Amino acid sequence: MPRMFAFTLFLWNLAHAAIASDALILKHYEVNAQNLAELYQQFHSQPELSGKEVLTSKRLANALKNAGCEVHEGIGGHGLVGVLKNGKGRVLMIRADMDALPLIEKTGLSYASKVQVRDDNGNLVGVMHACGHDINITCLAGVASVLGKMKDQWQGTILLVGQPAEETGKGARAMLLDGLFTKFPKPDLALALHCDGRFPSGHVNYRAGPMQANVDSVEIIIKGKCGHGASPDKAIDPIVIAARVVRDLQLIISRERDPLDPAVITVGSIHGGTKHNIIPAEVKLELTVRTVRNASRINILSAIERVAKAASLGAGAPEPVVRLNASEFIPELINDVELTTKTVKVFESLLGKDKVHERPMSLGGEDFSQFVRAGVPGFYYFLGSADPIAVAIAKEGGKPLAVTHSDSYFPDYATVIKTGVRTMCAAVLFHLADK
Repeated sequence: MPRMFAFTLFLWNLAHAAIASDALILKHYEVNAQNLAELYQQFHSQPELSGKEVLTSKRLANALKNAGCEVHEGIGGHGLVGVLKNGKGRVLMIRADMDALPLIEKTGLSYASKVQVRDDNGNLVGVMHACGHDINITCLAGVASVLGKMKDQWQGTILLVGQPAEETGKGARAMLLDGLFTKFPKPDLALALHCDGRFPSGHVNYRAGPMQANVDSVEIIIKGKCGHGASPDKAIDPIVIAARVVRDLQLIISRERDPLDPAVITVGSIHGGTKHNIIPAEVKLELTVRTVRNASRINILSAIERVAKAASLGAGAPEPVVRLNASEFIPELINDVELTTKTVKVFESLLGKDKVHERPMSLGGEDFSQFVRAGVPGFYYFLGSADPIAVAIAKEGGKPLAVTHSDSYFPDYATVIKTGVRTMCAAVLFHLADK
């Protein structure tokens, strides 16, 4: 039998074996659907910032315990692991992130977050699940509940990981440093899902190979000489220097980079000065840097330092401080090609090819890549989360869709959770049967 034909037949048999279990998945899901909807609204209305996921972690732990998991808490901060064991077999990890963003929610939902807290800098900020992590952890609870009732359909060990601090890029690393892959069996493969506000609910999208970018956080402190706003000649104005740096950083991208090698430098924060007529002593810039090749990453980080120093030197100012926040580095996410191919086959059989879409490379970041980097083949995919009617209106030139990380984002949660639980359960059954 030709190898390609044998492989195709192999995929067909495994995919259809998983599809045969879909009726059971849906049966167990529907029994728990109302509980999951209520759990989702609890997560959404009571969000917590990165590294502070106390209530969220406890609520998820209780849901996993109710599903029959052996739950271990306090891993890498507020991280947790629910373990479902069912005889000998492969070890499969499912990861869901728990943290929310510092935004004041403006969705107008009856269950909208009204939470406000002090951040690490003492600023009063809103807190909102604007990236769909409330969906991710609700799906994790749903998968645990369904698969806990289907032990006659699978063998092996499932690790259900609730991960803190994805938004700061610190959570996955913290869990690994705290022994995630030594305290528990190292997975043979890892799966994760996320929300995409640009696609309709009921759809999924994916990419094989490189999927998300390297992400670096850089801080630049431009130093000057404090003085009166009426006498700039007797001061050195760091605000003017900072303005030049902001401009020149974009010239790195537009004039020093290969246009076919995507990269982004964004100045997301700039602070300096206390009053309109005082030239301050320094200005602080905070940057996010996105690259898809390690060589490009090294070159761009070097160029940022060069540009900052050149602008200061040209103004006769003291040398600036340029700091790379290594603790927040997120490596490029690369989906395992074979794992992706097999899982997509399951999704297409489950949902239909018209609802499974290949997506382009993104310059977004995702610290699920840390688990892949630790030697575990991974597959990360997206759930469409927009109301299909809203998608159709937007395509016709009407009201634009609210995407993730905006204060107006919210998912079509009932359909999204159902699709997430259904696809993830099918993928798990598939891969635990794949020898």
